[in-house]
Amino acid sequence: MRVPLSWLREYVDLPATETGRDVQAKLISAGLEVETVEQLGADLKGPLVVGQVLTIEELEGFKKPIRFCTVDVGQANGTGEPQEIVCGARNFQVGDKVVVVLPGATLPGGFSIAARKTYGKTSHGMICSSDELGMGDDGTHGIIVLPPETEVGKDAIELLELVDEVLDIAVTANRGDCLSIRGVARETAIAYGLPLRDPALIDVPAPNAYGYPVQVTDPFGCDRFTARTVTGLRPEARSPIWLQRRLQKVGMRPISLAVDVTNYVMMELGQPLHAYDRSLVQGTIGVRRAQEGEKLVTLDGAERTLHAEDLVITDERGPIGLAGVMGGANTEIADHEVTEDGVNGTSDVVIEAAHFDAVSIARTARRHKLLSEASRRFERGVDPQAAAAAAQRTVDLLVLLAGGTAEAGVTEIIAPSAPHTITLPAGHPDKVAGVDYGRETVVRRLQQVGCDVYGQDELLVTVPSWRPDLVDPNDLAEEVIRLEGYENLPSTLPKLPSGRGLTHRQRLHRRVGRALAGAGYVEAPNYPFVSEQVFDQLGLEAGDPARRVVKLVNPLSDEEPALRTTLLPGLLGALRRNDGRGSHDLALFETGLVFLPREESHGATHLPVDRRPTDEEIAALNAALPEQPRHVAVVLAGAREQAGWWGKGRPADWADAVEAARAVAREAGAELIVRKGQYGPWHPGRCAELVVAADGAERVVGHAGELHPRVLKALGLPERTCAMELDLDALEAAGDGVPQAPGISTFPVATQDVALVVDKPVPAVEVEAALREGAGELLESIRLFDVYENAEQLGEGRKSLAYALRFRAADRTLTVDEASAARDAAVALAGERTGAVLRG
Repeated sequence: MRVPLSWLREYVDLPATETGRDVQAKLISAGLEVETVEQLGADLKGPLVVGQVLTIEELEGFKKPIRFCTVDVGQANGTGEPQEIVCGARNFQVGDKVVVVLPGATLPGGFSIAARKTYGKTSHGMICSSDELGMGDDGTHGIIVLPPETEVGKDAIELLELVDEVLDIAVTANRGDCLSIRGVARETAIAYGLPLRDPALIDVPAPNAYGYPVQVTDPFGCDRFTARTVTGLRPEARSPIWLQRRLQKVGMRPISLAVDVTNYVMMELGQPLHAYDRSLVQGTIGVRRAQEGEKLVTLDGAERTLHAEDLVITDERGPIGLAGVMGGANTEIADHEVTEDGVNGTSDVVIEAAHFDAVSIARTARRHKLLSEASRRFERGVDPQAAAAAAQRTVDLLVLLAGGTAEAGVTEIIAPSAPHTITLPAGHPDKVAGVDYGRETVVRRLQQVGCDVYGQDELLVTVPSWRPDLVDPNDLAEEVIRLEGYENLPSTLPKLPSGRGLTHRQRLHRRVGRALAGAGYVEAPNYPFVSEQVFDQLGLEAGDPARRVVKLVNPLSDEEPALRTTLLPGLLGALRRNDGRGSHDLALFETGLVFLPREESHGATHLPVDRRPTDEEIAALNAALPEQPRHVAVVLAGAREQAGWWGKGRPADWADAVEAARAVAREAGAELIVRKGQYGPWHPGRCAELVVAADGAERVVGHAGELHPRVLKALGLPERTCAMELDLDALEAAGDGVPQAPGISTFPVATQDVALVVDKPVPAVEVEAALREGAGELLESIRLFDVYENAEQLGEGRKSLAYALRFRAADRTLTVDEASAARDAAVALAGERTGAVLRG
């Protein structure tokens, strides 16, 4: 909302020394967000005067039309002689009054004016357009042509009100009253402690039976409708300069007198109005819901198909306007037109000032993508009591400016309603703010807002009609607090309630995040929404459980209507975006929830709002929600170790993804079994299945490895991209909950190396498991350090696996015999289970 300071001063007697910056500070302290204060005409310097065009000479031989004019500027040039000016505009003629800037002046933007030779003539000044003076759009896109009665030589800076300050206020959705000069003036008066001259307090005639006939069939959608008629308007009457300038300052374009007056009153009082050409309205004006499929051509020239919930204004033909949004073209005010028969145009108008349901107007405006100044106000709350005053103000201005006659008939249809009252404990604002305001302050501040207050300890507060946002005691407490000043609230740190800190689950999530970050991964949280097509791109089979998704009824994007069942789509999308922007060496991770629909799905129950839901009702609601386990995933591409003087570096591969899974398992205190696997997006020969043992049974908790080339191509990913995903909740359940620190022994280690020959299909992890079990408690660690294949030495289809076994006792130094016995036991069990034999 743009508020000119000069207009604001009409209703509040601000001190003459107060600037726009001062008012801005006061209003911000009162809770309004004043974003900027625009200084109109700050760099404008005269002489800028009214001139009358005496002669026009058309200059020939140039690429564009050029005119050489003489203009009478009175004594403004010091000589009284006509001013010679070259001008390219063509929307004026001899005898017109125009705005002339003389040499020595400065226009907005620092543009200095001096006599200069151009097009073979010397131009002593310039004939100005509204854009050149920083006035905004006046609809002409040409030279300003002033009314014929304007005095020649008059100072145009004062005439056009070019110097002013305009406050630009970001009005929040609950403060519809501040979308008007009246509302901002009320807040200004309260902030300065000054009286308000309310422009809505004018004499309004009582309704009678002689007004224009109106029928409201939907009192819920329209609870108040005022209609007034003005006849005998001069079609050629133009909006005066002061009215046009005020509209331009608030950001509106002057159109015609009748339209300008309704816009002016709307900006002044906050009540949207509409003027109908009475000669084009046929029969009774009605207010009803539209019939599905009805058509209406609105003032913007678009034909709109109406919805059954749209509220419309009608006559006996059908819709003539979208209520509270925009009028129809079939009753539009006609601009004046000079013909052989005289001046034609609208001379009789019907003024509509109504109050419509905010929700209905908001839905209609969005349904038709037609946001207007009127709908913006209705959906935020308009004062219903101001409708009659706004209609009267419009009638008075039309009669004053266009010489019309106000008909005696007054139509006013009002649906019965009672004022909204709130019971407020006098000490409630004190409790909310933590400040002792006292009853007198609370009552005084509420009365300043416009409330009627009665009572002592329990206050009965009647809310003013212009504040529909005040609905409960907390709203009233907020009014007291903001007017007393948010900056006056004491700064106190809240007392933390005693507790046990983070839960075990939260601590695990943090440890996992720190471990992966320490390993060089960067956290990349993603939205939990996916498209179902991504499962095809990931290569999941038709019956894969991950394809069963929970779909949103109202998704943020129609392209991603489902909740994710895996973290990979989001992470791979982040990797693709970063790779496309030049970051090719990437290691990303994410921990987050996935959403798995239950086998038996049923709709959620509606919980009551008048009481606390029972435990059974809450349990039924939770049972309708999908399962939401937390997963952890990583993706890698490019170099894992950079090349440099220290070495060649190396690319990321499947082993890095597996190692990330092991790092997560260590933080959970779980033993992770890694074996060959095959699933979905992973390369079948480079995919590890990640397994944990819990309650005597093994459970697959994830996969790691290199992604399949088909998946890389479908998703546009770099070559050899690797990924890992784990069910973190399942890993937590399988772990002992406490990460084990490595033990430091004072006794030496005994190392025994063994090379075992097995069939090639035998997984190394099975051989390792057998060695670990056979070695017993003395085995401290086991590591595969070599894989060797040679058909001549080992035989066809055989391979050699070399392991380093470290033995240590906690209470003594092991002998060679003890270490050898443990090694032999390990080899024996490996041979029994996998057919392994010692090499050589």
